[in-house]
Amino acid sequence: MATPRITQVEISSIPRPKPLGFFDPTPVVTATFDDGTKKKLFSFYPDEIRFDEGELVGLTEAEARDLYRRKDVAYLRDD
Repeated sequence: MATPRITQVEISSIPRPKPLGFFDPTPVVTATFDDGTKKKLFSFYPDEIRFDEGELVGLTEAEARDLYRRKDVAYLRDD
């Protein structure tokens, strides 16, 4: 059986600019897979990393989480 792949992505609303949005929730990435399942994959800080909904389509859950990790590490290593 093939590993399910993402067919659709929803990213919840981006917080308002600070200081107004200081306590707004972080965006959550929710994916729908080709087997019909829907999962919340991760949340992120939009002032640190960004996601384009299209860049996750076609990935497996593990690949999407790895992309998140790579973007987060790249941000943390950036001077």
